[in-house]
Amino acid sequence: MTSPHPELIASYWTLAGEVVPLGPPELEASRIDFKTRVAAAAQAGFCGIGLMLSDLQRIRTQYDYPTLRAILADHGMRHLEFEFLVGWIEGGEAGALAQQTLEELLDAAAQLGARHIKIGPDMQAKAWPEALMVERFSDVCAQAQRAGTAVALEIMPWSNLRTLAEGLAVVAGADAPNGGLLLDVWHLARAGEAYSEIAKIPARHIRYVEIDDADAQVVGTLLEDTLDRRRLCGEGALNVASFIKAVQSTGYTGPYGVEIISTQHRKRPLEEAARRAFDTAIAQF
Repeated sequence: MTSPHPELIASYWTLAGEVVPLGPPELEASRIDFKTRVAAAAQAGFCGIGLMLSDLQRIRTQYDYPTLRAILADHGMRHLEFEFLVGWIEGGEAGALAQQTLEELLDAAAQLGARHIKIGPDMQAKAWPEALMVERFSDVCAQAQRAGTAVALEIMPWSNLRTLAEGLAVVAGADAPNGGLLLDVWHLARAGEAYSEIAKIPARHIRYVEIDDADAQVVGTLLEDTLDRRRLCGEGALNVASFIKAVQSTGYTGPYGVEIISTQHRKRPLEEAARRAFDTAIAQF
């Protein structure tokens, strides 16, 4: 029987404060102390937290890995996630840069026992042969396996993997024991995917799930809408509860990430941001 009280992870953006998503590292990294964020997450009810690479790099100037492990353990954080790898499909200079990023994330994952690393498709929506994507996803998963972590591939409506079928072809083709899809309700809804399609995905190919909400209509570009105008769960038009039921029908029993990215949410005091993100998310179950 599915638990009515799933484990929730506070994504990086949910507790980062006033940062600039996808901006230069010094503006993308949170200025809120790591220990303060972890304490706020725990107080709100979260059992996990996420970190962006730029944020991890800033945190590491203040805390070493043993101290970070102690902070997480002291606050009951059972899950840690890292993001965000792109360029892993590419060759040449872009591919080499992606490999460097991956190695840095995997080192941190091994040191801190991260549950998974989030990776994205080709953000410019370039067409890539399916066989090549399967091969390179398999390689990323193999490297992650050696570091003791997993890989969650996020489907995005402006990318080259915008549908469930396209994403599933890659992860099913690789069939890695530690690799699967990341299903975010925002991305699937904006791609026009029916939640009923989720039920057709074997649970072993779902690595992670994220919830949030949005207005009925896109404002600006899809990228602007996703970075600046997401809503707290239940305060938009996405019917998050129905999405969750579709996910549960597959047999997925893992944690859910709460990813609230918006100019409004970034201005909320940390404790309020954590509490409202948790309370509105848990109410959807």
